[in-house]
Amino acid sequence: MTILSNPAPTRIRVIDLETAGSACHNVCEIGWQDVVREINGRWEVNEERGARFVNPGGPISTQTMAIHHIVDADVAGAPFWKDVAPQVLRPTGDVVALAAHRATFEQRFCSPRLSGGARWICTWKCALRTWPALPSFSNQGLRYERMPSGLDRATGLPAHRAMPDAYVTAHHLRDMLNASSPEQLLTWSEQPGLLPRVPSGPDRKRPWAELGDDALAGYARDRDVDIRFSAETEQRRRGNYNAIPVKAEVQSLLL
Repeated sequence: MTILSNPAPTRIRVIDLETAGSACHNVCEIGWQDVVREINGRWEVNEERGARFVNPGGPISTQTMAIHHIVDADVAGAPFWKDVAPQVLRPTGDVVALAAHRATFEQRFCSPRLSGGARWICTWKCALRTWPALPSFSNQGLRYERMPSGLDRATGLPAHRAMPDAYVTAHHLRDMLNASSPEQLLTWSEQPGLLPRVPSGPDRKRPWAELGDDALAGYARDRDVDIRFSAETEQRRRGNYNAIPVKAEVQSLLL
């Protein structure tokens, strides 16, 4: 009998960044946690995680210190972002994508040049699609609303530090990957966020399906891209394509 060697598991690397705040809005810490596809096809959070301080090139604001508790002395001797980022964002092996919660923030710093042009999964956008009935879609809100299995409370603390936050995000990503394909998550991530409810104003918390056509048309002209996209999606569902602005998103929707 021929024994086949186990192929290397597919990895997605979750990234979280802490920054120096208004005084010097550069990265001061990067954390990561890998999610791997095992031989049985299931995705799991593995032991590959870590964090590194980054010299932001300027002082950390006191308001930001009060959030993540990283002080200037912690990062004084750390390497600069251009030296740290490629080592974390482009590890050797089979990392097929990067991921983050509200990934547009991380992507501001993790440029294609530093990341090797990797595609990104936004776990916030995917949470809107995967668990639309939940009341909150923040990273920590999902943590306590969902209580993901296997999430070690101590490893996920303190909040607002790069490695613990990446660790928590990875558990949301694992469950998303076990419900939908990576390509589906990537597609959702490359579209605006599909909000399940109106986020603010007189219709706050109302599902889009409850709104009249006139109210929906107003939201389809909103300045916020996620609100516009969500209203236009409901217009499409109703077959009201003529009401959708000419510059609307033209990507196919996976509903």
